[in-house]
Amino acid sequence: MFVKSVMIPRHSSYTIDHESSIKEALEKLEEHHIDGLPVLDGDTYLGVVTRYRIYENYFNAGQTKEDYLQNTKVKDIATHKDQYLKGNEIFEKTFLSLKDFPLLAVLDEKQKFAGIVTRFDVLNQFQSAFGMNKPGVRIAFTASETEGRLARLSEIAHQFHEHIISIVTFDETDKLVRRIVMKIEKKDNIQKFIEKLEASGFRILDVHED
Repeated sequence: MFVKSVMIPRHSSYTIDHESSIKEALEKLEEHHIDGLPVLDGDTYLGVVTRYRIYENYFNAGQTKEDYLQNTKVKDIATHKDQYLKGNEIFEKTFLSLKDFPLLAVLDEKQKFAGIVTRFDVLNQFQSAFGMNKPGVRIAFTASETEGRLARLSEIAHQFHEHIISIVTFDETDKLVRRIVMKIEKKDNIQKFIEKLEASGFRILDVHED
């Protein structure tokens, strides 16, 4: 999945003009219950203003609260101007960039502001990939890294008419064993399904209903 598929487009993004005051920015952050706003000069992206940056800058500004709120422009404290996405990145790679920051801007081929990707939306995609939004049974097991193992797993699931909610594999650098976590819908035949997996060479590590 690419960044552009989880991007919030400009027309749906909350933004703020570069000449706006810090007071206006805080009002907008409060109104929409968000932590950051892209700062724009027309179509040109000038960075992001965040709650954290506003408070941090206030304590270093040496101004009264009222002067700071009224007279400081968002363009003066915006950050991350040079940290943005182009939309063709794989969205998983944005996770570390967003670990400590609420959003990243997406710029088009002409370097114009196109939208944002938020930490919240990336986390939602990871939750979906792990099937966290649907109830079911999560089975963790290992499989020898041999040709046809995933095909065999699919064959067994089809044999038992299992509906797979999600499947994630780990240890891609291990040449011998791969860990797999599969979530399926809860059925009465779950024990027989697990026994078939074991009989087929899959080593069950954990079974958990959630």
